[in-house]
Amino acid sequence: MELLYGPIRDYAWGSRSAIAQLQGRPVPSDGPEAELWLGAHPGAPATVDRDGVRVSLIDLLVAEPGHWLGEDVIDRFGPRLPFLMKVLAADAPLSLQAHPDAEQARAGYAVDATRTDGHRNYVDPYHKPELLVAVSPMEALCGFRDPVESAQVLAGFGVPALEPVVAALRAGPVGLRDAVRQLLTWPAAERAGLVRAVVTADVTSPDAELARALAARYPGDPGVLVALLLHHVKLAPGEAIWMPAGNLHAYLRGTGVEVMAASDNVLRGGLTPKHVDVDELLRVLRFEVLTDPVVRARAVAPGVVCWPVPVDDFALHRVTVDEGTPQVRLPLPGPRVVLCRAGKLAVDDGAGVVTLEPGQAAVGTAAAEPLVFTGEGEAFVATCGAF
Repeated sequence: MELLYGPIRDYAWGSRSAIAQLQGRPVPSDGPEAELWLGAHPGAPATVDRDGVRVSLIDLLVAEPGHWLGEDVIDRFGPRLPFLMKVLAADAPLSLQAHPDAEQARAGYAVDATRTDGHRNYVDPYHKPELLVAVSPMEALCGFRDPVESAQVLAGFGVPALEPVVAALRAGPVGLRDAVRQLLTWPAAERAGLVRAVVTADVTSPDAELARALAARYPGDPGVLVALLLHHVKLAPGEAIWMPAGNLHAYLRGTGVEVMAASDNVLRGGLTPKHVDVDELLRVLRFEVLTDPVVRARAVAPGVVCWPVPVDDFALHRVTVDEGTPQVRLPLPGPRVVLCRAGKLAVDDGAGVVTLEPGQAAVGTAAAEPLVFTGEGEAFVATCGAF
């Protein structure tokens, strides 16, 4: 293993404490720190040390793809690291968003290469399913709930202008597309008044509270109302959210460890000042009820849990080393990225040992040696999924 140094993205919704505390730096940080990226995505690649010089992990993969990735990974994904691990720390809601499947990403990327309006939806030709594990209490909006339930919620605000949307939702899942389209294409001159009518209605409920909180940050944004069509999920530490392609979602607050296919393709659906391509979003969205977006941890060995997901781009495990389990041996295929979240751990992949403290990370090659953890603490391990 080698130490891996990840860049921090300073998006406006980021926390000024969570990542700094994790890494043992002064709090508050100088600015918002939203995401710590641990991978080889071109947008913000992590680096390793080479004789005192930080070298991009991308450059190492290009120079020695077989050594770092292995033939199985190259055959399946090409000469690229197919996953990206992050620490996500939100103090404010992210935009409503969805991600394309693999076919949509390839087609959209090809089309966007010819666009001249400056609004590119696709920055790479890859899909972006993602899994986020809460490490603090966390709130999110995840996937469509029963539209009949959403119809009752919107009708309860008593806003006559919303009656066509309510009628579409009462038709069940077949009306979801029309309901979302109506809200996102609402005449710009009338949006602020519509949202104001909802958030000032004399209604007391979690949904009304959510709408008011979102409208306080995004007044007049129709995403405030689209948000009410989604599951409002509150995660305890250790619980996870699985977001496959086409599911509308937004993280509202809290800190989690996230692993995803290495892509940055985002179709926004509101709660943002950025461009919303309604037609493309409607093409990508899956208008079906997501029964339960929460994934519970599954024990796979003493001191080891995982959160199973149906993709082979990535897998995520959590390792806990303590008095009861003083050593953990984890036979996972390479390449591997390890993030220490608590304590102090030595990690040996057969090629080298690194000692990690909270907020530090390491990367290992495609060598088949099991990871061996000793010390006392907790770490997350990202790898490719099963082949």
